[in-house]
Amino acid sequence: MKVERHGRAKILTQGEIELLFLHGCVLDPPRDRALFAVMLYTAARVNEAVTLHMTDVFDRRGRVRAEITIRKGNTKGKLATRAIPVLEDLENRLTHYHPQSGEFLFPGRYGRGHLHPDSASWILREACERVGLEGVSTHSFRRTALTQLSNAGIPMRIIQEISGHRDLNKLYAYLEVRPEQVRGAISALAMLTPVANSDGDCFGKGSFGEAGQIPLGELV
Repeated sequence: MKVERHGRAKILTQGEIELLFLHGCVLDPPRDRALFAVMLYTAARVNEAVTLHMTDVFDRRGRVRAEITIRKGNTKGKLATRAIPVLEDLENRLTHYHPQSGEFLFPGRYGRGHLHPDSASWILREACERVGLEGVSTHSFRRTALTQLSNAGIPMRIIQEISGHRDLNKLYAYLEVRPEQVRGAISALAMLTPVANSDGDCFGKGSFGEAGQIPLGELV
């Protein structure tokens, strides 16, 4: 459920993520934490997460692979297969969960097929209600991950490779710009403030001695 977010899933803070993982997962804690971790640490869509095969995540010895394979057939638009490196935090969640048998990482009811995306959404809603979070959906994990990558200065082309977006414009729509980031950007304009000399004339910083440039004081 999205509340006052104009149809966009909430970006989660580190504190909210901790709250969800520590206190929100009560239905099947190992499974639920693994499910949330897959979506958060791979930026996977919910359908991509619930359709993961055991062999996409674990090797023949039952160890978590170095990369998780998100199959082309399970991606939105069936564009391309993605291989996402596994962080230590995700590896720990998957190791603790590790189903003993079955085709899918997250089996469906009575072990049939895979967990339905709607069921995954319900699991998250229950967790959010337990800890008092609003505006969160399964897409929040994906938006949070991609925004974090962008804020860390990761090039957009690399983020696109992780997210699986065909169009960069669609990727941009996922990213959240915080008010403090806007304030920080505007503060950079302070370098344009004119500097007064001993005669009281104003000159722009770095505007002098170069051909074709006019002191800011002469523009008024």
